[in-house]
This record gives sequence, structure tokens and C-alpha cells, in this order.
Amino acid sequence: MKLRHILLIAIGMLLLSACNMTLASDVTPPPGYVPPTPAPTLGPLYPDQAPDVASGEMIYAEKCTPCHGQTGLGDGPQSADLPVSVIPIGLPEFANEASLSDWYAVVTQGRLDRFMPPFASLSDQERWDVVAYALTLHTTNDQLELGKKLLEENCADCGQSFTNLQMMSALSEDDLVKFIREGQGSFPAFGKDFSDDEAYAVAAYIHTLAFAAPAAPVAAAPTETPVAAETESTPAAEETAVDGTPQAEVTPEATEVATEVAVAESTVKVIKGQIDNQTGEALPADLKVTLRGFDHGSDPSLGPQEIVTLQGDVNADGSFAFETDFVENEIYLAEVNVGGLKYQSEFAVVPADTNEVELSPIVVYPTTDDLSILNVEELQIYFDFAGEDTQIFAVYFITNSSDKTVMVEMSDGQNIPFIAFPEGATALGFETTNDTSFTSTDNGFAIPPSENPYGLIAFASIPKAKESKIVQPILMPVHSIALFLPEGVTASGTSLMDNGVQSLQGTNFQVYTAAGLDKDSSFEFTISGEPATVSQSPDLTQNQTVLIGIGGLGIALIVAGIWMYIRDKRRGTDDEDELDGEDEDDDEYEDSESIMDAIIALDDLHRAGKITDEAYKKRREELTNALKRKG
Repeated sequence: MKLRHILLIAIGMLLLSACNMTLASDVTPPPGYVPPTPAPTLGPLYPDQAPDVASGEMIYAEKCTPCHGQTGLGDGPQSADLPVSVIPIGLPEFANEASLSDWYAVVTQGRLDRFMPPFASLSDQERWDVVAYALTLHTTNDQLELGKKLLEENCADCGQSFTNLQMMSALSEDDLVKFIREGQGSFPAFGKDFSDDEAYAVAAYIHTLAFAAPAAPVAAAPTETPVAAETESTPAAEETAVDGTPQAEVTPEATEVATEVAVAESTVKVIKGQIDNQTGEALPADLKVTLRGFDHGSDPSLGPQEIVTLQGDVNADGSFAFETDFVENEIYLAEVNVGGLKYQSEFAVVPADTNEVELSPIVVYPTTDDLSILNVEELQIYFDFAGEDTQIFAVYFITNSSDKTVMVEMSDGQNIPFIAFPEGATALGFETTNDTSFTSTDNGFAIPPSENPYGLIAFASIPKAKESKIVQPILMPVHSIALFLPEGVTASGTSLMDNGVQSLQGTNFQVYTAAGLDKDSSFEFTISGEPATVSQSPDLTQNQTVLIGIGGLGIALIVAGIWMYIRDKRRGTDDEDELDGEDEDDDEYEDSESIMDAIIALDDLHRAGKITDEAYKKRREELTNALKRKG
């Protein structure tokens, strides 16, 4: 699998992943993004009437094609303007695991972290229509014909079982494949001998049984244009008055002035907010507030751009207001800097027909350096066996449920005081998952209170061995631990519970869990065995098992960036090794296309700010030279 395809799959899991994990974006949304308040409840997650795919196709062409592309591969003309990758909903990897209700919820509530606001302009039925059409993008006519043939040959009377809208809206094609292979109750397992292609062909066809049948062409009936009746109560145009003045007496100049006044009065628009100061101290007298606006315009599918950056004063009572023109679906937030820390409101989407937008309060918290306030909600540990050493990825989901911002000082600018690497491991560094934004400080970072967990990834390596004992120090309370090993590798330890082999986005992991641990304890276990499907390439981005697993967390690009930085650091910059480095580049990639994949991924990482300019220039030059030699 090529590099860009692997990264694409990993990024796409952000939207459709159903696993109980904290998902993280590969690229940070607009500055200091905070997840918005959830949209109102959706109501019944099934349509009143069967979705009309033909209607959905027209809606998709207008609303979705600019970003998702005609075939749903995320290659629409506006996709390049987005700071995040567009989910390729037309690929089976994503569509097979999605249900109509999943995508209906996204279209209805939006995904602002992916720059997709709610499609409030569509009616409820239109949303069901468009997601029904979107769910057909990964299928072909030949596949549907095969599915129909297999269903009729193996279970001729089964079709009526799949027309219930409530049931079919909740089932994905993965669910249907399991259903036809294993059966349920008195329903036969008629597809137990189907190949994967046959099973998914039947599942795709079954989904269409819940769609409305194509409408037959109807000839347009002749119509007559009605003639409006004249009544005495309707004044003639020449008799209409302006400001009480008969129209005949109104001059063109007077009409123009009246129009300008009316327009001016109707377009005074205000965005206002309030600072909720919980520090117990007065806010700075000269405190400034910044308003930022992002434009989606009337078509939510267009790529957002920052169109407004205004700065204003904060009133003595903590309130602020900006007079600025805005339109429906634009996105706004406000931010202030207090004591060197940035605080901001949640995003607000401009509703229809309003001249006033009120932002959520900007909460300014007191600060503390008491790290005992923090907890690790979950620790997930992944292993990569593809390189010369075994790589360890420890993903910490950290919570701050207090009413104070915790200030974290990093010694030497590198070490986080509440996270340790496994004993005997070589420490490689840290990275954030950007789910909830840390706030940078001069000597570390700050963790404001949040309902959402903060994600931190610790990278380390250990020498490869047939059996390795892992001792992971626990420096702060951990509520639960999950261990993900490639299939074929096992773990043993007194505190481990074997959860068997589990599939995550189509890749099998041997999963273990452990109960929470107290501060200043350790998590000890031994791993042994060989991965069943691990790549022999030392390129971490070619290890599909690890990338897909961590891709469920939305950090594939971060992993790729860290890996390239580590590899460049290991190579060194000695001139005497330069020739050997060129040979290594040539051997690293099978062909020119693989090198181009790596260059594209490197450019994406640099644009996202995941690697330094120096590392980017050095690595890009190496790849370019390798491409020339391959040519």
C-alpha cells in the first residue's frame, strides 16, 4: 500500500470511527479551536419515508461535490483550500462501516473540527436523500447486479426483511455482511460461504432495498397563468406613499435617501460576548479582545478562510462587542490573553435571519502548579516491530476536571514531569494529538480545565528481542490501560486481562486491558512472539498495522513527522556518511511513485507545522535527489 493511501485511510477514520477512543485531528483547525457545544438532539434516526437517491444526487452535486468530489474521493475543486484533508467517503474502507444514521447525524449537526457546519438549509428528508446517495458512491452497477443475483438465488424471500427504515438506517454494510454470514434467530445464514466480494455485493444491494424506487417519467400537464384580480383595496403603484408622502410627490432624490437610511438601519450587526473572570483578581485595565471570523458563505461546502480579525476593548464588567457585517454560516470566536495565557470562546455559527450573535463566555481560570490535579483517563500503548528496534507509542488521555489551569514546567524544555518512558528505553520525544489544545508558555505549557481529555504521545524505542520485559513508570493516577499488539505477539503480566484478537478498522490487534494504577507505581508486562503481518521495511509509515491502529486516534501525520525527524537525527550530518545516505534513500523506496508519495506527505507535514524548516529542506532535498537517481 502506497504511503499517501495509508495516510488517507488513517486520516479518514476521524469521521467514521466508532471505537471508544478520543479522536484527534491531523491538522489544527483555526487558531485555538475549541469543540463547540453539541447541536440540538437529532430526534428519530430514521426517515419518515424511503430516501430518494435521485434527489440526493442533485443535492450532492450542489452541496458536496466542491469538497468531496464527484466520486466522493475528497478531491473536489475546493478541497485544496481546506486546512484539513477531506474524508474520502467514496472509498469502501469508510463507507462499509457507515450507516445512514451515522452520516445523517454528521450532515445535520456538522463537524466544525473538520470545517463542516450543519446543513440547516436542507430539510430533514433532503438530508436523508443526500446521505443515501453518498452511501452508493463506493458501489458499482456490476456489484449491485451481482448482489441482487446472489440474494435471489440463495434467499429469494429475504428481500422484504430489509425494507424496514428504522432497522436499515442503523445498519452498516459491515453489519449486513455479518448478518448474512451468521444469520440471526430464524433468519438463515445464507451467505456463510460467500467470498468477501460476494458478501459485500449482497450487502450493498440490500441497502438499496430501503431506498425509494426511481420515479417514472411524468408528462407535464398544460397550465394556465392565473390573472390577478384587481381590487379597490390594492393601491396602484403610482399611488403608493413613501413616509406618508404620495408617490407622485416623491422625488428620485428622496427615494434614494429613504432607501439608504432603511438599508443602514437593517445592516447594523453586532457580535458580543462576556469574560467570565474566575481568578478572584481584577482583569487588566487595558485588556484587549480579538474577534476572528471564518467564512463559509451561503454554501457550507466551500473552504473556510479567515475574513475578520478585529481587536477591541473589554469593558469594566468584562463585556465586549463588535459591530461587523456577517452572513449565515460564518464562524466566529473571540480570544483574550491574560497573564501570558490565551483564553477563547467556543466557535459560534451565525444562524439565519439575525443581526446579533452572542458568543459563549470566555472563562479565565486561576493558575496552579499542582500536578496532582491531573489524571490520566486512559493510557493506550502501541508497538511497532518493523524497524531494527521496537518502537513504543504511549498515548496518554489527560483530564483536568478542576477549576484551575495547571502550569507545567518542562525541565530542559524536553521532559514532561508527569510522564516517564519505559525503563531502559531510549526516549525519542513527545507530541500532542490536538484534540484539546494545550497552551504554550515560556518554559512549558498550560492545561486549562476541560470536559475533553488532552492527548499526549510519548515515543520511545527498545532493542528488538524475542522476549522483552516492559516496566512503564506511572507518575500520575491512571484510570485504565489498554495494550495493542500486532496479531501474533502476546503479552503476560499479573494485572493483564486478555481481550483476544479484535479488529480495529479492518486490522487485527491482540488487545489486553488492565485496571487503573496509582501514582508512583509501575505497569509491568512481558511481550513475546512475532507479528503475523508486519512489514520488514524500517519505514514506520509502511507498517499498516501500527498506522491503522494509531490512525484511529487521528495522529498518523504526527507519527510520520516524528519518524522522519528521528530518522534524520539518527543519520547524522557528517559529510563522510553522505554517499551512504544516498544509497540508503535509493534502497528505501521501490520506485519513483513511492518517492513522490513521500514528497507529498512531507509537504503536507511541513504545511501543517509538524516538522521544522531545516528538517523539511534537508529531507526534501534527499528525496528529490533519490527521485532523480530513480529516473
